[in-house]
Amino acid sequence: MVQKSTNITSVEHRVPRDVRWKANGHRGGILWFTGLSGSGKTTLAFELEKRLFDRGFQVYVLDGDNIRHGLSADLGFSPADRQENIRRIGEVAALFAGAGNITISAFISPYREDRRQARRAADDIFHEIYLNADVETCEKRDPKGLYKKARRGEIPDFTGISAPYEAPENPELIVDTRSRSVEQCVNDILGYVEQNFVPAKGR
Repeated sequence: MVQKSTNITSVEHRVPRDVRWKANGHRGGILWFTGLSGSGKTTLAFELEKRLFDRGFQVYVLDGDNIRHGLSADLGFSPADRQENIRRIGEVAALFAGAGNITISAFISPYREDRRQARRAADDIFHEIYLNADVETCEKRDPKGLYKKARRGEIPDFTGISAPYEAPENPELIVDTRSRSVEQCVNDILGYVEQNFVPAKGR
């Protein structure tokens, strides 16, 4: 996005991120969930948030529907609006992570380039997690009835039906949500968090 303001200067924080991490007892970062509607993003995000919070982690979920009620209430679902929505989320998620939180981002984010832009905003603390479930599986679940509406032509530009989804090429973690239970999927991600966000003893 073209920066329109010119009379601005970046200001460095006086609390380095490693100091924040030490205070929290864990590293900050972004767990960027991506997958089709119905792949389990929201369900897993909020279950993971609760499990991590109960263990003492500083953690917060940014969810697609919630964000579109506020920060992105002015955006639709055209490719350009989707791109701007993910750009905003990437920047906000990076701010949360910079404050030392584990930020769980639960958005379809169908385009690889948009996810790459979100990664650039967070640099080395961005973790792409692909919730792998095909259209057939997600359509059978259809928890919000969106696929039925999309098939009837009531929802234009619906990912997986009338708009593309570009699966990640090299995600940090793939979680198969087609046949595995919520508990199993959450445990997979918890294991990843333990390996990548919790410093080894003695460090």
